[in-house]
Amino acid sequence: MPPALSDPDRIRRLEPPAQGARLSMVLDTDTFNEIDDQFALAYALLSPDRLDLQAVYAAPFGNDSTDPATGMRQSYDEILRVLDRFDRAPDGFAFAGSERWLSDAGAAVPSPAADDLIARAMRQGDDEVLYVVAIGAPTNVSSALLAAPDIARKIVVVWLGGNPTTWPKAHEYNLEQDVAASRVLLDSGVPLVHVPCVNVTEHLTTTLAEIDAFVRPAGRIGAYLAKIFSELRARS
Repeated sequence: MPPALSDPDRIRRLEPPAQGARLSMVLDTDTFNEIDDQFALAYALLSPDRLDLQAVYAAPFGNDSTDPATGMRQSYDEILRVLDRFDRAPDGFAFAGSERWLSDAGAAVPSPAADDLIARAMRQGDDEVLYVVAIGAPTNVSSALLAAPDIARKIVVVWLGGNPTTWPKAHEYNLEQDVAASRVLLDSGVPLVHVPCVNVTEHLTTTLAEIDAFVRPAGRIGAYLAKIFSELRARS
């Protein structure tokens, strides 16, 4: 896939937004895989003064007992559970994603999520930016880029995956889940903010005491987030 932007254009798109600006974004998330994604979705929904969350996409995930189709459906159902606690209807807002990994780096995997991303990106004006925040395997995002490479001119991808480029190994769950999709994303030429795991997101931690003091009292969503955090701690 040839780069859709020149280096100067890509750098210009990556300039920090104006202070206090409200950012248009979509969230691509393997929500049921662990419990960090539920917090990310809740944060985006609770920040309407800064974030215009336009859509949520269910990303696939897989492990020894779950295939990507099942993982994606579990993620979609978990998105619905979070939205229910905000009394937020999912229609036109939550979209199912890919049910399989990219088997060929040149072939997109169709899904409602990829279709919505393409349509939403193409509606952006030339001077507008849609931030695509992907916090799972980038299958949906890479499929959209393969199917419609021109959207690279309309979006900025923020991807939580992989490790720092100086790290000796690329051993990381989101990247390894779909190596072909990760390769497509990194080679696409799309303006990309890479958020590595080693030495970066692995330090974003909290404690049960903090959750009980600041999250649990915060209504239905707070009670739910505290519950899944406590259950994870009990299994650890």
